[in-house]
Amino acid sequence: HPSSLVRNKDSAAMLIQAAYAALRQVLSPPLRAILWKSLALTIGLLILIWAGLTKAIDWFLANHHLSASYPFLDTLAVFFAGAGLFIGLAYVMPAVSILVAGYFLDDAAAIVERTDFPGDAPGTALPIGSAMLYALRFAGLALLVNLVALILFFVPGVNLVAFFLANTYLLGREYFELAAGRFRPMAEAGEMRRHFGMTTMTAGAMLAGLMVVPVLNLLTPLFGIALMVHVHKGLSRKAALTGPDPRKRLG
Repeated sequence: HPSSLVRNKDSAAMLIQAAYAALRQVLSPPLRAILWKSLALTIGLLILIWAGLTKAIDWFLANHHLSASYPFLDTLAVFFAGAGLFIGLAYVMPAVSILVAGYFLDDAAAIVERTDFPGDAPGTALPIGSAMLYALRFAGLALLVNLVALILFFVPGVNLVAFFLANTYLLGREYFELAAGRFRPMAEAGEMRRHFGMTTMTAGAMLAGLMVVPVLNLLTPLFGIALMVHVHKGLSRKAALTGPDPRKRLG
């Protein structure tokens, strides 16, 4: 249908502009201090995960007396614990990314809103406790989903597809609702995300794609916040065009 094509083209153009603006913001001086802090927190969390995994493997080997019987297992365990950090980085990163985004959400979003939307009213900061609880809930879900995806790592043709689709949904949902939550109740933010599902899922696909790029995936928390601030602003303007009827304000 011609009108659907026009809407799709408008959404695609908005997402491309949002991604470009988000990348520019991540590398800009105002966000640089937060960028270094987010990188440090992300790397720190990954190191803690690696250390915990190593300790768990050591404990398992020691308590099951496998080290004495099969010394090579010690070397193998340490190798997998170390290499696993890099092999499984994409599977751990979505959960870590969500936690870091929840922590830095308001500081980063406020800068993006102030610099890119100076004429708009600023959002209201989420209480840090509420933001972190929300992020923790989704981080746990993301970790569970990605552990399932990790199990499918050895299934050709399914592993990457499962990872990409799961994280497209999870990241699109979490980042959009965090950004939208500065302007509307979380229930309404969720309703808005569902209404504009194709757009928010496509934005989530951008974040899922970034997740599989080593090193660059460390930028996901700040890039995701900046991206979804722009996406929410664009969709809010689109919703405002539908008229004053509150039942239609998201349509």
